[in-house]
Amino acid sequence: MIRIGIICPSNIAYRRFMPALLKCKGFEYVGVAYADPEEWSGGHAAPEVIEVERKKAESFRESYGGEVFRGYGALLDKTDVDAVYLPLPPALHYEWAKLALLKGKHVFLEKPSTTSARDTAELIEIARRAGLALHENYMFIYHRQITEIQNIIASGELGDIRLIRASFGFPFRGANDFRYNRTMGGGALLDCGGYPIRLARLLLGDTAKLVDGQLTGSPDFGVDLYGSATLRNDSGLTAQIAFGMDNAYQCKLEVWGSKATLAADRVFTPPADMAPKLTIQSNDGIKTIEVPADDQFCNSIGLFEACVNDKSARENRYSDIFAQAEAVDRLRNIGGRV
Repeated sequence: MIRIGIICPSNIAYRRFMPALLKCKGFEYVGVAYADPEEWSGGHAAPEVIEVERKKAESFRESYGGEVFRGYGALLDKTDVDAVYLPLPPALHYEWAKLALLKGKHVFLEKPSTTSARDTAELIEIARRAGLALHENYMFIYHRQITEIQNIIASGELGDIRLIRASFGFPFRGANDFRYNRTMGGGALLDCGGYPIRLARLLLGDTAKLVDGQLTGSPDFGVDLYGSATLRNDSGLTAQIAFGMDNAYQCKLEVWGSKATLAADRVFTPPADMAPKLTIQSNDGIKTIEVPADDQFCNSIGLFEACVNDKSARENRYSDIFAQAEAVDRLRNIGGRV
């Protein structure tokens, strides 16, 4: 049994992680930690901010049981805690994941792993030396919808694949959201941009490389608000991606083949109780495939459990996490720093 705690009582931890975790028999929930003032970003949290975090942590205890820890460090000091889930803003991932690994904890990170490939590489090296799991939660790739899409492509029903397009974006969420705060690791690339990059890498295969891209920033917030990129593999197959957080909502994949085109309209964010639909359009008409509902968060936690228990699973995750971090870094470098 893997005893796991949460660092930061975030909304995603409450709404998505905990319900999924309770379905996983290999884990025991220990509790949630809220920040001490000195642990807050910059160490300048007002008492009322900490009080809000404490009340959020108490809601975890009311709904799910477990302890409430005052301070992230208090949770990490628990010798009987095996693993931690880190749903912190991206700029804090490196610091707290590193401390957790050095304390001997397996780490389940919300995406992105860190804000740079260099920091991600360091975390991987620490985890590898200690025999610890490090898992990045791009959970959508563990939904059975993705397996179905891969099977359709492999079957030849679409013919030879000509082009892949993927887009993920949503409307402005308010100036106080961490996504618009540069010091917290904000920006569209680190938030929603990683999703289509990860999907393009999956569908293009191991030789996928990011070859071009563009980021457009905001003078008001100092972060990138939207962007686009092109990835290509050694066979010449191309994926075009777009993303943004000041956009009309999109969550789409299109695979254009010589015989037919496949479209998925909820490729990144299908709820656990939703049966997503795939549409295949050809000269013979339109066919709709309903994929059974699936809990992609639960499946991602299951892979984390496999990484805890199996060295080869850990090594596969290390490689994938670093490749993703490299692709994001490359887009940041060629797309124009904001």
